[in-house]
Amino acid sequence: MAYPAVNGPYGLVPVKLLSGVPFVGVTRHYGIASGYNTAIYNGDAVKLVTGGTIELDTADAAMTPIGVFLGCSYTDPTLGYKVFSQYYPASTVASDIEAYVADGTDILFKAAVLSSAGGAAAVIGDLAITDIGANVAMITPLVVGNAQTGNSTIGISDTSATTNTLPLRIVSLVEETKNSSGGYTEALVKWNAGHQFNNLTGV
Repeated sequence: MAYPAVNGPYGLVPVKLLSGVPFVGVTRHYGIASGYNTAIYNGDAVKLVTGGTIELDTADAAMTPIGVFLGCSYTDPTLGYKVFSQYYPASTVASDIEAYVADGTDILFKAAVLSSAGGAAAVIGDLAITDIGANVAMITPLVVGNAQTGNSTIGISDTSATTNTLPLRIVSLVEETKNSSGGYTEALVKWNAGHQFNNLTGV
């Protein structure tokens, strides 16, 4: 039986806790400032900012994530009624924007492995068994989200390191999407550095 192929990145998807207990959809609600000018897609990393609201977190060594965005609700300024959305459309003007965030420090996320050689393009890469336990960077392709599905397009790098500032730790690899060369095109990762609940410095 052929294993399913990973065609592209889809963000960070919470699947279980580090203890092995399944993730059961527990989220915390955070506000988004009215008119915030950057779209946030399901599976994107977000950070808490001054004022108690969240914003998109940059996928680099300076990340300070509070968790992963899993959708939002708000009163649509055009329709005039509350909507529930897979993603936050940039510059939405509403006083009741509420984001649903998986903010646990011990959540394992499934992510697609992207080729570092792909640059801004979303090119699928792979990792090896020897990468387990190492740290890894996030990669943001040129197209930063899919407005049709509402899903993120971030993934993780196919180059691991011991660098302590890299945001994610590789915990395991997804056997079902191993490619014909024996490389693993999906991995389970957890927050390694920068999570705001673990930082000694407050927001």
